[in-house]
Amino acid sequence: MANKQIIQTPDAPAAIGTYSQAVRVNETVYLSGQIGLDPSTMQMVEGIEAQIHRVFQNLRAVATAADSSLDDMVKLNVYLTDLAHFARVNETMAGYFHQPYPARAAVGVAALPRGALVEMDGVLVVHG
Repeated sequence: MANKQIIQTPDAPAAIGTYSQAVRVNETVYLSGQIGLDPSTMQMVEGIEAQIHRVFQNLRAVATAADSSLDDMVKLNVYLTDLAHFARVNETMAGYFHQPYPARAAVGVAALPRGALVEMDGVLVVHG
């Protein structure tokens, strides 16, 4: 049986459903989807740019709680209610990630929880 560890931090929004912020199995960390909720208020930040930043900050907080960082991200999934915002995701992502960048998918969706404009999840591979 694989060694399964639940990752949880107050520096990212508390889970608002039947899921964990992340689950680590051996050297792989599976990050649940993050939306633009401020973890201190559990309220959505305003506007697409603020939400993109908040999502990356939330993902980074969970990665840190897993003794990792965004540099260990091997796969990132981006969900947008308007694909016209994809260029802004690219620009903002450059401030949170370094080359080599993770594999990535971007998907247009009709709606996201809590009226979010963007959601992201990902997979980290942690060595050590």
